[in-house]
Amino acid sequence: MEIPTEIKQILEILQKNGFEAFIVGGCVRDLLTGISPHDWDITTNATPKKIEACFDAAKYQTFYENDFGTVSVVTPAEDPALKTIEITPFRIEAKYSDQRHPDAVRFAKTLAEDLSRRDFTINALAFNEKIIDLFGGQEDLKNKVIRAVGEPAERFQEDALRLMRAGRFATTLSTDGLWQIEEKTKSAIQKNAHLLRNISQERIRDELIKIIMSPNGAKGIELLEELGLLKFVIPELEEGLDIDQSKHHTLQVYQHNISSLNYACWQNFSLEVRMAALLHDIAKPRVKKGQGEGAIFYNHEIIGAKMSQQILQRLRFSKKQSEKIVKLVRFHLFYYNVDEVGSSSVRRLVRNVGPDNIEELLQVRKADRIGSGVPKAEPYKLRHLKYLVEKVAQDPIAPKMIKINGHEIMKILGISAGPKVGQVLSYLLSQVLSEPKNNTKEFLEAEVKKLGKLSDQALQKLAQQAKKDVEYVETKRDNMTKQKYWVT
Repeated sequence: MEIPTEIKQILEILQKNGFEAFIVGGCVRDLLTGISPHDWDITTNATPKKIEACFDAAKYQTFYENDFGTVSVVTPAEDPALKTIEITPFRIEAKYSDQRHPDAVRFAKTLAEDLSRRDFTINALAFNEKIIDLFGGQEDLKNKVIRAVGEPAERFQEDALRLMRAGRFATTLSTDGLWQIEEKTKSAIQKNAHLLRNISQERIRDELIKIIMSPNGAKGIELLEELGLLKFVIPELEEGLDIDQSKHHTLQVYQHNISSLNYACWQNFSLEVRMAALLHDIAKPRVKKGQGEGAIFYNHEIIGAKMSQQILQRLRFSKKQSEKIVKLVRFHLFYYNVDEVGSSSVRRLVRNVGPDNIEELLQVRKADRIGSGVPKAEPYKLRHLKYLVEKVAQDPIAPKMIKINGHEIMKILGISAGPKVGQVLSYLLSQVLSEPKNNTKEFLEAEVKKLGKLSDQALQKLAQQAKKDVEYVETKRDNMTKQKYWVT
């Protein structure tokens, strides 16, 4: 196990001052599984004041402002994971009356007492020169098992967030499938699932995001449902259980939402796309009319957007995240057929969703398609839509692109409005398209003066050729955009 220099130095400082010191918890678990820890925790038999006294103020800055005795030590490390190290005295926590916070915290005398209060065996490991494993954590790591320390029900009644953490660890500790939750631990989670009501929505949201952002995110949501936790996180999802769909959908609503999320996870799409994939059909059970092939889900995208907003507000997602997810749900059902939908409809879609969200909307559509059992995530018509979105987003090739206007031309030539002004603009535009550096006031004004000396017939001939040149550039640009999306 490779221990960073900064951690070794802190352990040595505590030991030189006569105290025991160990790295502990998740960082030990990560080291044993070959993962670089995101943070480092140290535990010791020194009290907070004695911990602070160990560190030379000239070399280390320390902070102690909490109820748990944790002292934060700022190191000179550049690695963010090593910048601030938390050192906590051995401790024992009293009863958790609210399943969130211990009624009291008292310092313990031994490492064994401290480890016995931790949530799962894989997090109850300590290290200093050798592994201290009092609860079989190494064996559970080897076998990919999530097991509570001691009596599971007691651990969950102490801190009900551990119910979600069990599901999160089972989901996130590997990328190729869930870890097993030991039967006694699993049973205790199911029996105590209701305690999740006592946990703040922010803490639940944070665990949910970690689950969803895992490659196993969809399996993680299914695990929450199996453990009886989903009804306290997103109960609206469970309304889709046993709700059949119609036409091309081969899965029931709940399974379809899960399958859509699964595709989004394995494509490594953003959190917003994953949440939209999970929630896009959330309203179908509430709006369903009819049965079998005749079933309809009229306005489910509109009702679903409203339900998604309520869910996201309840879970305290940020305003920015909520707005994007709600838009993706609201417009996921956009209609597009190559020969039926024109540029104006595409512009309206871009305006409704926002140009920055179009790519993610298409990702939600892909997840929806794969979640419906359709073999191709991106058929020809979706590629054609991408082409048309880019086409309408491009600046049109028009005289307004050049740095001179009709009024200026009339003033230079001493003429009034008429066809000649348009002919001059057409020629100047072709000149700028062939050589962009010509788009200067000086060049264009000089060209106008030259054109003013030509006969009407000669100017008309130049303008006609200029229009053909502009059309050629437009066609070439359009063909390049088509090639980009493999459309004709």
